Amino acid sequence: MTNFLKKSELNNAWYIIDGKNAIIGRLASVIAKILRGKHKTTFTPHMDNGDFVVVKNVEAIKFTGKKLEDKKYYRHTGYPGGIKEINPLKLNEKKPGESLKLAVKRMLPGGPLAKKQLTKLKLYTGEDHPHEAQNPEIIELSKLNKKNIVRN
Repeated sequence: MTNFLKKSELNNAWYIIDGKNAIIGRLASVIAKILRGKHKTTFTPHMDNGDFVVVKNVEAIKFTGKKLEDKKYYRHTGYPGGIKEINPLKLNEKKPGESLKLAVKRMLPGGPLAKKQLTKLKLYTGEDHPHEAQNPEIIELSKLNKKNIVRN
């Protein structure tokens, strides 16, 4: 018999990741797993059991190959002929970290629950962030192995 969590049994942890020299896709997959709560043994697909993730140094995230110039992000204004495109280089100049947020958003399932889980992602340029009071646990991407993403 499967036991599902109740709202009163939820508890959220805080994690901090340094994005300096991290590859965007690998970083986004780790973040998406934590935001959904899939690293916990109490994972419940229909509830927001995920944890908060603080990413610092988002301006130093790396793209592999020629993606920085060749990749395109599209959006539409809603007017006829209103399709706009931008590459990650220009997007990071305007809004640092937006490309990471888009990568994580696209790794989450669609719907209202994913929007709620995405609000638990906090992105900051530089080393400073206002979440010291939550005592975030540090995740070092270089020390992660494939089997154990986050230790409970």
